Amino acid sequence: MTTALPTTTHAVAFFDVDETLTTVKTMFDFYDFFLEAVGHTPQEQQRLQRDARDLLRPGMPREEGNRLFYRRFAGYRAEQTEATGRAWFARHLRQGGFFHQDVLEALTAHKERGLATVLVSGSFAPALDPVAAHVGADVVLCTRPEIQDGVYTGEVLTTMIGDAKARAARELLSQRGIASEECHAYGDHVSDLGLLRLVGHPVVVGDHPDLLAEAGRYGWHHLTGTKGLTSA
Repeated sequence: MTTALPTTTHAVAFFDVDETLTTVKTMFDFYDFFLEAVGHTPQEQQRLQRDARDLLRPGMPREEGNRLFYRRFAGYRAEQTEATGRAWFARHLRQGGFFHQDVLEALTAHKERGLATVLVSGSFAPALDPVAAHVGADVVLCTRPEIQDGVYTGEVLTTMIGDAKARAARELLSQRGIASEECHAYGDHVSDLGLLRLVGHPVVVGDHPDLLAEAGRYGWHHLTGTKGLTSA
């Protein structure tokens, strides 16, 4: 995906992805699909899935957990992983219920009003690019694992967790001279607070109590995050 805003952009709508735009945590959901696709036995899949989700345990810094997660792709070809991502997303489209319908409708409405739409996520391109292409997002700001000679090394060049989201969004706006108070942002977790506080029109998605308290305190908009029967 491109990392440049359209030349006609006058404002931006930023969307966290996992459990904001989508009903799943894309990096873990994709990983489950990937393990089966590359031929792990059911027993191996269960063990590796459990180990991956242990990275979410309390006390583990989110950025560190994010980096450790992408070590699991070391040695795999980027081209293979990207193809698996397209197959993973295609299956979700067939099954339906992948998007929070109210958030997807908000993204579409922003596009119709001429705003650029930007996905901001700790997930990575193989899982995010098919999503971005489907919803018509202009830019994806995400975690970037290192690739050498077409193969993942297991290292991470850029993480997109917590405060990194706000920094990346601020830099993007600064490059084009766009005022942050004219922009919108959507998030479901306290790690999205920096991004939400950056813009003039923050929207809390879901029922996280800390975010709902913030929304009530400052009059932020709130979407419940309704799971649609279909994916688009």
